[in-house]
Amino acid sequence: MTAAHGSHGRVDVLVNNAGVMPLSTLDKLRVVDWNRMIHVNLRGTLLGIAAVLPLMGETGGHIVNVASTAGLRVDPTAAVYCATKFGVRALSEGLRQENTNVRVTIVSPGFTHSELAGQGGDPETQAAARAASEQLGIPASAIADAIAYAVSQPAAVDVNEIVVRPTAQT
Repeated sequence: MTAAHGSHGRVDVLVNNAGVMPLSTLDKLRVVDWNRMIHVNLRGTLLGIAAVLPLMGETGGHIVNVASTAGLRVDPTAAVYCATKFGVRALSEGLRQENTNVRVTIVSPGFTHSELAGQGGDPETQAAARAASEQLGIPASAIADAIAYAVSQPAAVDVNEIVVRPTAQT
């Protein structure tokens, strides 16, 4: 961030896309996975905000925080992941209310083709998540298009939240 600010004199947009999803039921007690999700998904979002907010200063800018449709509901096997993405939504809304010169958008993707479903967690649960992602997933470019839409709006327009999911996802 500071390099971009130093080279260009400002930071206009941050796409804050922090996420890991090692799924399991709570009774598996995968505390290391829980801590990793909290550290990356929630603390990573906070650290991104902390890095860019002072650089946006008086000139303002746009922060896009990537949450998940899992931040809109709770699923068995995903309680901690859902909690972190609910947290990203809460942080984003708080940031939006605290700043009139920084636009804040929450983008909540549904099943998307990415490496997210292949990282850690309970092997059986992760296999089911991978299968659903492979079957239902939309291309990551759909999420990029949604972000481009939000940041391309006039300065007086703040697109607060976008949910993008496959048509087949219930």
